[in-house]
Amino acid sequence: MRDRHTPGKGLNTGEERQQPLVIHVRYCRATFLLERLLMPDIADALVEERNGTIISIDVTAGARAGLFPAGYNEWRKAIGCRVTAQAHEGKANKAIIALIADSLDLPASSISIQSGATSSQKRVLIAGIVKNDLLLRLNSLGM
Repeated sequence: MRDRHTPGKGLNTGEERQQPLVIHVRYCRATFLLERLLMPDIADALVEERNGTIISIDVTAGARAGLFPAGYNEWRKAIGCRVTAQAHEGKANKAIIALIADSLDLPASSISIQSGATSSQKRVLIAGIVKNDLLLRLNSLGM
């Protein structure tokens, strides 16, 4: 048997290359299984303030159907929101407030857009509700 550090035919058998490949396959399988077991942590999209909780949302205006929550963007740490209204003269912003209020069973007067009025990325304040209660409501909606 040849020493691993001695050049020659022994290095071309592929034996040394197969070992890391097996380890890599096991690592990928374990990673895949862990990703399926772990749900995205939507709590990162929620920030508790003194007068309520702020939700980071990623809006799609002009969608076929209104939907909230519409998924979770892990990179932006934002909850998806789809509204049928076009982003013109604040129509989409009004639709966002109405959709979130209806989905969370809250009055529309307790919801306001804090930042991002002209952007697809918005921070929406839900007044009078703490982060844990809002998280429970979102989880009951399928998040």
